[in-house]
Amino acid sequence: MLGYIMVGTNDIKKAGAFYDAILGELGAKRMMEADNIILWSAGEGKTSFSVKTPYDGEAACIGNGSMVALSAPDHATVDKIHAMALEMGAVDEGPVGPRPDFDPDFYAGYFRDLDGNKLNVFNYPMLG
Repeated sequence: MLGYIMVGTNDIKKAGAFYDAILGELGAKRMMEADNIILWSAGEGKTSFSVKTPYDGEAACIGNGSMVALSAPDHATVDKIHAMALEMGAVDEGPVGPRPDFDPDFYAGYFRDLDGNKLNVFNYPMLG
């Protein structure tokens, strides 16, 4: 259903290194790159993720109520990616663990990337 997801960045090099590590853990690799954009994919037909400096030349800013959720194959990968993100400078927006208020099988950790974009990495067998 989704072709690609894009978030803004004010530092394409820092964002590139951050997402190389995070998305690499999920099997994604850079598939396109230019001075102002980097796009990752886990393979043909898969939803892609990209970071880009804003087209209008203004500073990138975060969307209130917006979040990108990254699906992980298991709880250990959720733990690893969340910890990696924080080690690289992301801000914790919710520690890793089950979210029984939503569903007892939903396991997630939330963080904001280096530009303040909110992400979550999760494992939810219902979607996998």
